Amino acid sequence: MTPSTALIEPAKPTLKCSGRVQAMLECVRCYAALKVGEGRCDCSQCDASYPVCDGIPVLIDNSTSLFQTNDFTERKATFFRPRSRAKRLVLSALPEISHNIRAKANYRKFAELLLARNKRPIVLVVGGSIPGKGMNEILACGDIEFVETDVSFGPRTSLICDAHQLPFSPESFDGVLVQAVLEHVLDPHRCVEEIYRVLNARGLVYAETPFMQQVHGREYDFTRFTHLGHRRLFRKFEEISSGAACGPGMALAWSYTYFLLSFASSRIARAIVIGFARLTAFWVKYFDFLLIDKPAALDSASGYYFIGRKSDKCLTDQGLIRLYKGAF
Repeated sequence: MTPSTALIEPAKPTLKCSGRVQAMLECVRCYAALKVGEGRCDCSQCDASYPVCDGIPVLIDNSTSLFQTNDFTERKATFFRPRSRAKRLVLSALPEISHNIRAKANYRKFAELLLARNKRPIVLVVGGSIPGKGMNEILACGDIEFVETDVSFGPRTSLICDAHQLPFSPESFDGVLVQAVLEHVLDPHRCVEEIYRVLNARGLVYAETPFMQQVHGREYDFTRFTHLGHRRLFRKFEEISSGAACGPGMALAWSYTYFLLSFASSRIARAIVIGFARLTAFWVKYFDFLLIDKPAALDSASGYYFIGRKSDKCLTDQGLIRLYKGAF
């Protein structure tokens, strides 16, 4: 090989997940350890082999997942498409109708709880291709290592996987963050079982899931939870804190916006309606600063949060209904 040829040889991408993370990866078919390479991840036990795209392992089981490996290797994925730059610029110039009141404080509390147990905790982010609302509060903490997974490529994606089959060995993580994700999965109960499995003893989970929100993920939007429904989802966890994250004011603003959108039948009309709705309803969300702690907010919130600790006890359904704290 001549020197000139060597100069133009493309560099091999570096894996975006650390050696610590690579050591905990498992085959999503047989749960054996993976042999991680620069181009592929091969199962040490069965014949499964998984591609690595631009340094990001794609650990998807085509026989069971809604998603397929070639969606990512051929860049054919159309789910969760990012907005165009022009659309982002227009929307950024308009006031928001949404406001997550609790996220920043909750993430600060979650970081404190993690660091009280472990000086160098490792945290799994499910649906972490881009930071969620308020998540920068914890992502800025240099003592915490984050493993950001998703079913889409994004600026922070280090591994592609399906939340129904997390490709990690049991008890791998000190914490799991799953914000605005469980409404977009086919079986949220299965996904929470996976979160439970990969958390170590007394590991922590932080979840946010909508209640009074209209469809916002196109065909990938399936489920909503009440406050007690959300608590039951995490019934194998000891509750540290839970409640409304986004209040009834935001829920009203969303309902108003989608009511107006019901009259629009074209993309241009929808864009005009969204702009009009934002300009006329953005102020409604500010009522949530007054309402967020009211008992009625637990019946009418836009979304809920849950902070919990992995437990060997399971909340019974009789115990669940005694937790109702709404207004009725």
